Amino acid sequence: MFNLQDEPWMPVRPAAGAQRDSPPDGGANAVGLRRLILDAQEFQDLVVDLPTQKPAIFRQLLLPVVVDALGCPRNSTAWTEMFKAGRFSPEQRKILTAYLDDHHQLFDLFDPVAPFAQVAGLRTAKDETKGSALLVATAATGNNVPLFSSRTEGDPLELTPAQAARWLLHTHCWDTAAIKTGVVGDPRVKSGKTTGNPVGPLGQLGVTLLRGRTVYETLLLNIPFGQASLSDDRPQWRRRETQGDIGVTLSCATSAWQSRAARGLLDLWTWQSRRIRLIAEETPSGLRVSRVVVAAGDRLTTTPHDTEPHTAWVTERLTPRGRKNAKSTGTSSVHPRRHRPGRAAWRGLEAFLAVGSRTEELHATTKRSGFQSSQLLRQLAEVWKGMPPAYPLQVELTGIAYGNQSAVIEDIFFDEMPLPLTALDPDGIVYGTLLEATDQAEKLATAVNHLSGDLRRAGGSEPIPWDKGQRPGDTLLHALDPMVRRLLTGLRKVGEDFDLSERGLEAWEQKAGKETWKVAEHIFSTAAPGLFTGRTVTKDGKETVYRLSTAEADFRERLDAILTRRAAARKDR
Repeated sequence: MFNLQDEPWMPVRPAAGAQRDSPPDGGANAVGLRRLILDAQEFQDLVVDLPTQKPAIFRQLLLPVVVDALGCPRNSTAWTEMFKAGRFSPEQRKILTAYLDDHHQLFDLFDPVAPFAQVAGLRTAKDETKGSALLVATAATGNNVPLFSSRTEGDPLELTPAQAARWLLHTHCWDTAAIKTGVVGDPRVKSGKTTGNPVGPLGQLGVTLLRGRTVYETLLLNIPFGQASLSDDRPQWRRRETQGDIGVTLSCATSAWQSRAARGLLDLWTWQSRRIRLIAEETPSGLRVSRVVVAAGDRLTTTPHDTEPHTAWVTERLTPRGRKNAKSTGTSSVHPRRHRPGRAAWRGLEAFLAVGSRTEELHATTKRSGFQSSQLLRQLAEVWKGMPPAYPLQVELTGIAYGNQSAVIEDIFFDEMPLPLTALDPDGIVYGTLLEATDQAEKLATAVNHLSGDLRRAGGSEPIPWDKGQRPGDTLLHALDPMVRRLLTGLRKVGEDFDLSERGLEAWEQKAGKETWKVAEHIFSTAAPGLFTGRTVTKDGKETVYRLSTAEADFRERLDAILTRRAAARKDR
């Protein structure tokens, strides 16, 4: 027996001022699901083994428990009232307690009949099992061997029940694609395996999770309001029928699976993309999971734009073949916007702030893709005025980059950024300030890349290709990163004060200019003596002279055109 409601399996960090069970060193304590939900205001955040575990735990467990028990808030007013309360009301706690009591047996990780998020008795025709490392994204197994891994596939990995529970939920959300073990009872097994398995549903998104000051606020920030519940939209623990047609029951308790669309929010959040069985055994250290069975599970036919709340979107305007007018009777294609590893979160700020259809229409043309922010940020744009003006909202971005036909994990992306609530108003001062600052950062990177390219041409070589090697613009963006984040944090207190916003931009431009010159001076310091005389390049019949003096003059001109406030202040001195 290991019931997720009662056993302390989820490490949490206590909220500021919370005294109950707080560790003396300010670290993390582990709690069970019941305590975590009912006393969510007492905890600041989850403490996870890997950043990608957090959205998996929220989507597979915490959010669906709350929504299945209480439903989504009816409208923005109801959502705001819940948020201002700061905790579940006595009536809501009573409903949640009754829900947890009624479904208590369904949360047992090793129940012999209905193990949580698993299939009881799942086995292959030869009763083969694999090591538990198959569940752990950072462990070496099969073709998935992380660089500098201290383990090999031959080394047994014993997971505690708490660890196994967290990685079980992670696997349902992020598992790699390709061939999976064939199991008894799966009618689609061929030669002992199934093929064509896609990655887990979160692996197809650029996951955007909103984080508040407490777990309670984080729950509210990630629950859409105004969504009516559907009769056949149920979390996976209420779809455990072992008899009948799975097309009708939507059961995930058997080895059979299907390709279908999600029935609604609860179905989508708790999507069982794999059929799994944890094999527990007693060891001298206690109950451990060292062997598992992982097989094919349900496949999403599409990512529902009107239901999926945790990703931004890319919109593409499609027009009938042969028509060049973007305003013709074309249609729009919408698909999830995935994160780019190595690219800071604020560099995609334009997409996060695309909270209105007007923004989407403005940017989506036949030649350029447009953006639409996540459903959660769009709804926050409706209610932020009812929240504290300087509310410390954090936006957490997670994603996985897969390689070799999505069968291995190449990279894990995680970043978080502070986001002023006033930035969600497209007509507000902060919105324009942020977009201007981030646009300036990108243009400064382009300017130093141009400087590097001009000097390399003057020396007889070609500029560094954009997709090979590290260009000086990348170095500059890395140096500007902490400045942009400080600006984002500082703008929380600006509100609609234009003078404060301008002073913030002036300070940003001064610091950005200094960092840009540091990178530029390093480029100049590597200039060879021959760059003073330069070199003439003929292209398309046009001669261009590249030399050190003209490259520096062009760079100064670009810098002044980008940082206009800095240039004006220098002229006034």
